[in-house]
Amino acid sequence: QVQLVESGGGLVQAGGSLRLSCAASGRSIFSINAMRWYRQAPGKKRELVAAITTGGSTNYADSVKGRFTISRDNAKNTVYLQMNSLKPEDTAVYYCNADVRTVVGGFLNSWGQGTQVTVSS
Repeated sequence: QVQLVESGGGLVQAGGSLRLSCAASGRSIFSINAMRWYRQAPGKKRELVAAITTGGSTNYADSVKGRFTISRDNAKNTVYLQMNSLKPEDTAVYYCNADVRTVVGGFLNSWGQGTQVTVSS
């Protein structure tokens, strides 16, 4: 159907940077509407980090404003998350999420498998 594959996670020191990527693929895809990044730290609820519309409008969680930047390449069905000035509290599994319009006219909300981001102090 639809696959979202994240990459770019890893271990970084506090103050460092990482760039996450998420590519959507599948024969069912007609178009992709909003794309989002969520994260979930151990023992905590999954939270929305950033979102971007097809037109490029963005919104961010207050905790990442000014440090993280979400962007997308519509031609590649790919969304990115540039994370700068990372803090230990940014440590979490980061998940990609997308609203997909299918070739048969339906809509799906799809999730990636997650990528681990660990920030050491």
